Amino acid sequence: MSGNLHDDLLAGNRTALARAITLIESRSASDEAQAQGLLEGILPFTGRARRIGITGIPGVGKSTFIENFGGRLTALGHRLAVLTIDPSSTRSGGSILGDKTRMEKLACDPKAFIRPSPAGDHLGGVERHTRETMLLCEAAGFDTIIVESVGVGQGEVALRSMVDFYLLLQLPGAGDELQGIKKGIIELADMVLINKAEGENRARAELARAEQETALHYSAPATPGWKTEVALCSAQTGEGLDHARERMEAFFKLDKVIAERRSRQALDWFAEALQDELCKRFFQEPQAQARLAAVEAALLKGQITVAAAVRQALPSVNTNHL
Repeated sequence: MSGNLHDDLLAGNRTALARAITLIESRSASDEAQAQGLLEGILPFTGRARRIGITGIPGVGKSTFIENFGGRLTALGHRLAVLTIDPSSTRSGGSILGDKTRMEKLACDPKAFIRPSPAGDHLGGVERHTRETMLLCEAAGFDTIIVESVGVGQGEVALRSMVDFYLLLQLPGAGDELQGIKKGIIELADMVLINKAEGENRARAELARAEQETALHYSAPATPGWKTEVALCSAQTGEGLDHARERMEAFFKLDKVIAERRSRQALDWFAEALQDELCKRFFQEPQAQARLAAVEAALLKGQITVAAAVRQALPSVNTNHL
């Protein structure tokens, strides 16, 4: 199947893209091997898309922004893939928000592809296979990829590490404690947009912009050589969306910056994958399983410290298999 799937994917077949994403999200060992073979085959056709991350707390208007902003991109001839990371159902593990119903117009756009995925327990509101999904979308011919995170306010560096341009949406008239966004998250952004800046919210939005500009003035830029702008927008009316697009256009002309960021992304991905693989192999090692039970029992009885427990557990790993 992988040969046909490979060819259909490169031909831009949307059904093949959906099947390929399902394949890499599978936890089956046989599917995993097939998925890695597919990814190796399409690798030469990846890396050309613009990767944009969008975050903000639930209710900030991310979906409305993406639908209207994305519609502007496709109207200009771009092919857009939107990867929306939903909170997961604790029972089924599936996504529960139904992004295609939240972006009805964009879902019907022939130049757009929307794929919701469950966030699971992965930090940063980013599904663990998001990077691989981005590669598949690039191979299928999508030149712009937007990744929407849950916006949980914790571990958002995970999203920063896999996109080129990082956009933070905020609400007018809400402090950091209400937004659930710490100062450190703002410092990661390449642009901050105060959304819903219309009607009675306008004055509060102007105040929020001034506050964020002051905060950023004392922070190092998220991207060297690039000034993080704080601007107003209304995803509902469309105000400010063209300006946001123009800022992104200017950003993506920084070829050296993008190249360096992609190199950093590759190394971050490798480090994360290596850590995951080492952890998986440790817990699959039979001797480790036996040793772990004894160490945990001693720890619960207060006989050893956590540091000592770690030292006693690790020697049980057969390093020849690592």
